[in-house]
Amino acid sequence: MKGSPRDRRAGAAPSQPDSIRPPPPGQGKRGEQGYFGYLLRQAAAASRLTLERSLAELGATPPQFVVLTMLKAYPGLSGADLARIALLTPQTVGVIIRNLERDGAIRMTPHPVHGRVLQWTLTRRGLALLDKCRKHAMALERRLAAGLNPQRQATVRRWLAKIAADLQQ
Repeated sequence: MKGSPRDRRAGAAPSQPDSIRPPPPGQGKRGEQGYFGYLLRQAAAASRLTLERSLAELGATPPQFVVLTMLKAYPGLSGADLARIALLTPQTVGVIIRNLERDGAIRMTPHPVHGRVLQWTLTRRGLALLDKCRKHAMALERRLAAGLNPQRQATVRRWLAKIAADLQQ
């Protein structure tokens, strides 16, 4: 008999009935019945893992892609600025910057007014890497937006941006 004192003495773990196993993503509390916070985290984790695997083919990581993207959008950011807008720690950004600089993807220039502040900009190599990364990211974007018309996409984007802004306060 499973779970009997004799089984426990022998070191056997009691077995769990199949009904206790959690459902796969998208079902039960991992689906529409779940908490918003959990569902956001589950979706973000799945999205990040998919992007991570895709960018690995290029020798890049999602945090590197974020840093390259932000430097293209906002050239001349400092490491501290990058950390804030990329939602990464300053230590992580420091490692990313060193690796991207070593690989010739970014370069440092002193700030024209505040000489102690270092600014980062993309090089041609960095722009080329960003372009390749974007192709992979856009494939994921298409998967994420599949089944949503432009109006619904705009609604989801507005909702996600509002959550980020509201919860930051």
